[in-house]
Amino acid sequence: MTFYKYRGKRIRASDKSLVYRFCGSSLLFLFVMVVLLLNMGQLMRTDWNTFSLIRNDGLAFSLSLYNYITIFIAAGICLAAALVFRHYCRDYVKQLYHRQKLAKMVLENKWYEAEQVQSDGFFKDLSSSRSKEKISYFPKIYYQLKNGLIHIRVEITLGKYQDQLLHLEKKLESGLYCELTDKELKDSYVEYTLLYDTIANRISIEDVQAKDGRLRLMKNIWWEYDKLPHMLIAGGTGGGKTYFILTLIEALLRTNAVLYVLDPKNADLADLEAVMPNVYYKKDDMTACLDRFYDEMMKRSEDMKQMEGYKTGENYAYLGLPANFLIFDEYVAFMEMLGTKENAAVLNKLKQIVMLGRQAGFFLILACQRPDAKYLGDGIRDQFNFRVALGRMSEMGYGMMFGETDKDFFLKQIKGRGYVDVGTSVISEFYTPLVPKGHDFLKEIKLLANSRQDTQAACGAEAAGVD
Repeated sequence: MTFYKYRGKRIRASDKSLVYRFCGSSLLFLFVMVVLLLNMGQLMRTDWNTFSLIRNDGLAFSLSLYNYITIFIAAGICLAAALVFRHYCRDYVKQLYHRQKLAKMVLENKWYEAEQVQSDGFFKDLSSSRSKEKISYFPKIYYQLKNGLIHIRVEITLGKYQDQLLHLEKKLESGLYCELTDKELKDSYVEYTLLYDTIANRISIEDVQAKDGRLRLMKNIWWEYDKLPHMLIAGGTGGGKTYFILTLIEALLRTNAVLYVLDPKNADLADLEAVMPNVYYKKDDMTACLDRFYDEMMKRSEDMKQMEGYKTGENYAYLGLPANFLIFDEYVAFMEMLGTKENAAVLNKLKQIVMLGRQAGFFLILACQRPDAKYLGDGIRDQFNFRVALGRMSEMGYGMMFGETDKDFFLKQIKGRGYVDVGTSVISEFYTPLVPKGHDFLKEIKLLANSRQDTQAACGAEAAGVD
């Protein structure tokens, strides 16, 4: 049983000048030590028994040219040490600034209690009319940086500042320049988790892995499609949407997943038709593919119940079945090709897939420039648990993606950057996996597809031999 859990560094009122105190005390100590070391010979030769700073004719101690040189040397060493420390201990310096900002946040917003006390005069035996402020209550806030995440824990005491302390998300994100990834209310305190140095958590395409029903997209971000199925991707031209989808396809091909790719604009994804099966860009072919995907989902749902080892509540993976992904690019463009009856039929199929697909292992990855409710009605949009908005989007576009939110969205000119909700209703900054210069998606996907076909052929031959 754990009796004590470390919550982090306690934020105190005195931390309002933490950076200056740390720098001043550290550099002063270093300066004194260097000066003493350089003047050690002179200090050793001094007769301290007869030494006096003051003589009858004035000061007995004066600085020589050598002493001045040692002072300048010590000052230079302190400056160099400060620059080296800032460069190699950037995270520690950042933590000092964060703690200082948190202390200033409490003080400047007056989220503390204080009382006026009489201050002592120069002569303590005489009364003084002056008074000073003494803090009698300062909220308990703890700061901890661990594994690339900042944990800020705030004690909740049902006091007058409870509402402010329970809603620090916007202040923390903008003030610390970090992205909130989680907010959890626990016994007697609330814990805010923020992503420190978000772009440093970006991974390369080689590190994108699908395993145990989840797909790794950043060091700390996974799409857990077995638990929170279906992905919705939005973004305009040049936002990195196509490269992101190709990255997903390449990663999923490394598993035993079955992929279906639809590209109504006959653009980049349609080129995959030459290197892998189940790629369609014509209207009738895409409609037939959608029908087949739906029918296979319904068939598997029935077959699973007849399989040996089936248990109520268990999903497809428990029975060793492969996942199926329908990757649908430019979904809105496809819907605009259809008539009224066809449109309603497609929406009905999609609704059934997003409602029933999780247990059977049938998942949707839907991409569009903007997820208009016109083509994602009947609550379909709400069933997409993992949502990514890439590139530049309007406030209305973010509203369509993430619903009503107080989140402030900032534009940075970095390709592949956007915002994500992994299914926890917490919106955080997101960077798609890095694609190395010269990476050939068609070549890599062709190799993976051919490897899968060879494996399937070998398994088929082995099964035939056993029979």
